[in-house]
Amino acid sequence: MNRVEPKTLSGFMELMPQDQILFDKIKNTIEEVYASYGFYNLDTPIIEASEVLLAKAGGETEKQIYRFNKGDNDLSLRFDLTVPLAKYVAKRYNELIFPFKRYQIGKVYRGERPQKGRFREFYQCDIDVIGNETLSLRYDVEIPSIIYDIFKKLNFGEFVIGINNRKVLSGFFESLGLLDKITDILRIVDKLEKIGIESVKRELRDLEVSNEKIDSIINFISIDGTNLEKINKLKNLNIENDKFNEGVTELEFVITNLNSMNIDSKNYEIDLTIARGLDYYTGTVYETRLVDYPSIGSVCSGGRYDDLASYYTDKKLPGVGISIGLTRLFYQLMEANIISKEESSVSEITILPMTENFEYVYKVANIFRNNNIKTDICYLGKFKQLMRYADRQKTPFIIIIGDDEISNNVVTLKNMTTGEQEQISLNNLIEEYLKQNNITLGLNINDVKEFKKDILNKLKINLVDN
Repeated sequence: MNRVEPKTLSGFMELMPQDQILFDKIKNTIEEVYASYGFYNLDTPIIEASEVLLAKAGGETEKQIYRFNKGDNDLSLRFDLTVPLAKYVAKRYNELIFPFKRYQIGKVYRGERPQKGRFREFYQCDIDVIGNETLSLRYDVEIPSIIYDIFKKLNFGEFVIGINNRKVLSGFFESLGLLDKITDILRIVDKLEKIGIESVKRELRDLEVSNEKIDSIINFISIDGTNLEKINKLKNLNIENDKFNEGVTELEFVITNLNSMNIDSKNYEIDLTIARGLDYYTGTVYETRLVDYPSIGSVCSGGRYDDLASYYTDKKLPGVGISIGLTRLFYQLMEANIISKEESSVSEITILPMTENFEYVYKVANIFRNNNIKTDICYLGKFKQLMRYADRQKTPFIIIIGDDEISNNVVTLKNMTTGEQEQISLNNLIEEYLKQNNITLGLNINDVKEFKKDILNKLKINLVDN
């Protein structure tokens, strides 16, 4: 028999169970925050008709797309979550409620050359608000609040949400007579943190920008001070350009209103170097970075755009959104030792049966599961094997059930952290588990029953009738 070597393709992430637990915790945290702001979860197909998916693509993006034929169908794997959103909104325009708030967390595919930290299959975590003809600037204010909540809960250390407005940059460059070079200049400015100021100057000279104008550009993006001081300095430039002044007004509105969003002021700042390379950003733009790990770059970015779905409909659909490249971020956090593999288990309880009376074993398991406690049963024959399994699984508690326990209508509950164990009646099983697992929120044991009724019932957890 010819065996096939078990291997994973280059550019595809495949995690060990302990790492997957950590990855899922991060993903679930992001999803919970998105949902908490009233966004709908959307799940679009991974495979789309090529003519739909490629309507907006071109250049390097189109070269990276996985495209194939199945019968007479020309198909492609989605390369981001924005184009499928545009198709979805255009197709269901008459059915949706606007502003349409959606989040989507899913895999996308790009045939890039695999290298460290770059993947061909990776998770994107996107959130967008889509308006019909117009969209309130207050959604631009809400986006940093969402970013703030996510990274506070993820607790990767100090972070800063950089905020700018593309109109400010575009209007400024127009005032310098560089209208025909705006896209290229923005692309270069966007790389300042990566390549440094001298390289930026060199690339601007390669665009045939004069030294005088280069100095003006560098001085402009180097404006410092507090957020409001930066706004005032922009106003005091007295630039007579409608786009510039509109951008400054919008930027001031976002910054001023963030003060009432319960966001610590140290976690956001105006950063005039942020341009965002994609051409469709037209207003507010965001980039989030971890303060202690600048080499990672932006961990969450996005912005405002004028028209989401012009390739599919004549309806004007402005929007604002952000995206987190979760697979790349997770890899970088692991590489930088910002996060590490947790000694944790997917289960909270592991039951080790030392009996053939599985009716009793299943009864105990159902008590825990009916109370929303994740419970595993190990079906290995010998006690040594059972204990080795529980130890390697890093389950915090184990339940031992033998014939003696069954005769006395009890179980043996062992805390795998402290090594302590005791026999517990089935009637008190959940109560004692809560006590040992420190879920009683500081209540003494006499209060546990009322705690269970008053709090857990509100969570719609079916309690054992004591």
